[in-house]
Amino acid sequence: MLWTQDHCENGDCMRSDGARAAERRRPGRPTYPRVLMSVTVLLLVGYTVGLLVGDPGTFDPLMDGWLCIATELAAVALCVSASVRSGFAEPQVLLGTGAIVTYSAGDAYYAASLDGAAALTYASVADVAYLAFYPLMLGALGVVMVRKLKGLAWPLLLDSIVGALGAASLMALILAPVLRTGTAGGTPFEVIVAVVYPLLDLLLITAVGGVLASRGLDIGPRWPLLVAGLIIFSAADVAYALGMEDYSVGSIIDVGWVAGIVAIAAWVDGAANPARASHRTTHGVPELAAPVVSTATALAVLVVGSQLRIPVLAVVFAACTLALAAVPLAFRNRMLVTLARTDELTGLPNRRALIADVPVRLLAGRTGALFLLDLDRFKHVNDALGHDVGDALLVQVGKRFAARLQPGDMLARLGGDEFAVFLEGVTEEQAVATAQSLAAELADPVELGAATLQVSASVGIALTPEHGTDMSLLMRKADIAMFCAKSERSGHHVYDASDDDDGALRLRTVQELRVALAEDQFELHYQPKVRLSDGEVTGVEALVRWNHPTRGLLLPVAFLPLAEEAGLMPALSTIVLQRAVRRVARWRAEGLDVSVAVNMSGSCILACLPHEIARLLEAHGVPSSCIMLEITEDVLMSSPTGTSAILAELRSTGVQIAIDDFGTGYSSLAYLRDLPVDELKLDRSFVTAMKDDQRAVGLVGSIIDLAHSLGLRVVAEGVEDERSRDELLARDCDFAQGFLIAGPLPAGAVSPWLSERRVGAGRA
Repeated sequence: MLWTQDHCENGDCMRSDGARAAERRRPGRPTYPRVLMSVTVLLLVGYTVGLLVGDPGTFDPLMDGWLCIATELAAVALCVSASVRSGFAEPQVLLGTGAIVTYSAGDAYYAASLDGAAALTYASVADVAYLAFYPLMLGALGVVMVRKLKGLAWPLLLDSIVGALGAASLMALILAPVLRTGTAGGTPFEVIVAVVYPLLDLLLITAVGGVLASRGLDIGPRWPLLVAGLIIFSAADVAYALGMEDYSVGSIIDVGWVAGIVAIAAWVDGAANPARASHRTTHGVPELAAPVVSTATALAVLVVGSQLRIPVLAVVFAACTLALAAVPLAFRNRMLVTLARTDELTGLPNRRALIADVPVRLLAGRTGALFLLDLDRFKHVNDALGHDVGDALLVQVGKRFAARLQPGDMLARLGGDEFAVFLEGVTEEQAVATAQSLAAELADPVELGAATLQVSASVGIALTPEHGTDMSLLMRKADIAMFCAKSERSGHHVYDASDDDDGALRLRTVQELRVALAEDQFELHYQPKVRLSDGEVTGVEALVRWNHPTRGLLLPVAFLPLAEEAGLMPALSTIVLQRAVRRVARWRAEGLDVSVAVNMSGSCILACLPHEIARLLEAHGVPSSCIMLEITEDVLMSSPTGTSAILAELRSTGVQIAIDDFGTGYSSLAYLRDLPVDELKLDRSFVTAMKDDQRAVGLVGSIIDLAHSLGLRVVAEGVEDERSRDELLARDCDFAQGFLIAGPLPAGAVSPWLSERRVGAGRA
């Protein structure tokens, strides 16, 4: 995926599956794998037909010798071509090829050693080759397991062992007559041939079943051919074991071996095309099929053994199957318990683990402290940079918190950006020190790829036994303390009894805010902005007020922080924008050419904002130059890349951008060169300080000069006297706002005020 993305960014995107498939079908591409496959299948069909129509039990050198060997050599050629196509870089293809080559060499040696006999009655080099076939095939499957299973290898291996033992118990039961014959007078070789080969076949089949039963794992695009080939191969081995004394070369059993080899070779050929395999849908048997079938088989063997006399080996295999089948149940139960108590993203204990473990510690009666930690402005990160970056940030924050805590302390993630810490055996002073330590851990910026984020946290602290010994009570009080810490911007807050009233008021206010949004209880006041050089009014700033049903007209400071915390700012900003644009349209209809500035929270700077503003301006016939968005510099700095891109898109349409409360944030002046802004609004604290501090006068002058050098206008806020106005004018400040000019005016009072001001200017 990363390779695709990098190349697409350079204009060289990967072609679609259909395009690649079409290219593979072009006449210029080699088709020898298909030719080899077709030749192999035709030889197998010819060999099968020859054996069926021929004289059974009579050795035919052409049919039973040369045609058999030719079919297997064609399978060998198919596997070798697969190894060449894969560049000898696919271990499963190489091992599979080795297995086919080894087995075919054994068959060739066997045929050459017959010397007119119907079958060999002694062990030979051919048996060494036959036996070598099995570890090579197991190795090919093992490569798939190691490559694709990673940490899940043990569960698969256990399922495979359980399946193998179940198959072995069934095989021992089926081959009971052979075992009894071998025990009674058969040679060791005869017993080995009768039992070992079928058991090895069943081990291969079980390993394949274990792979297929594991979700997300497959053994190649032609896995059904592999399974079918091994089953046919195993059936031939079982038939041979049961009728070993009557076997002769040229019997129908030989077809089973050769057909199994051809099917396995076809699987090897398919496994040499990993690119094609990666784009297909994996089809496997249900995950629990292998252990369920194996367990059922073992139970059936034991049931038969309770009624009939069966080999002890079959009973042993069946008992081992049941014993090992119980092991995954224990592991799965333990895994489920762990998953239920662990946060999936950070790996920390979750809310369930916190609620289960802390009450046990509270029973000891020792002192302790419960922290609730909430990241400040975390929603800005998700909105501006995406949830992937937000998740990565949470992981890093969890690691930093864990590094500051002691082994006996408990750290949990409750959900979202909220964490919890429980400290046992600490005093209030120690709890506060730990809270400060956690805050200090976030002092350094967090590096997440190309993004550098500065984060902070608000910590609410509830102490035990002072504030209670009940978990739910401590959680509630720590939550109230956290809200206090966030509203006070103090970093941490220890719960106090007086916080309950404030917490209840805050919760009630949030609920009333939701009602106010639904019932449109807000109105806008507008504060004029004048050009200092000639006193001309160039625009107004929209300031929201809440007409509370019982508390009267509320200023923004009484409800905006709560709206931000509750995630209500986007809805409120939409209302403010809509009203401001409608008011500008009305003023323009009255012949008043003024712009309106709207304050925007960081949580409102979303990718959809340019489209929404454009639609709103078009609906009311207002040019984009009549709208200005004011953004505080801390919002710009918290996520400069995402926010700047959105603001740059807005600015390209003609919407003006201003940095509000400039000088109160933590940004570097160097950022001003790259930020998409038109105007700086100098915070009122600078203007107020100019009255008594010449250094403040010099600082204001320096900021104005710097802004002008970057092509930015400067607006001074909080101008309340003529001396401040004159100082600003002397230093070439562009605009001013403040009570010297006018305070915030209701919408209906703006037009009369402007008319009166213009009349006064005309008389002057």
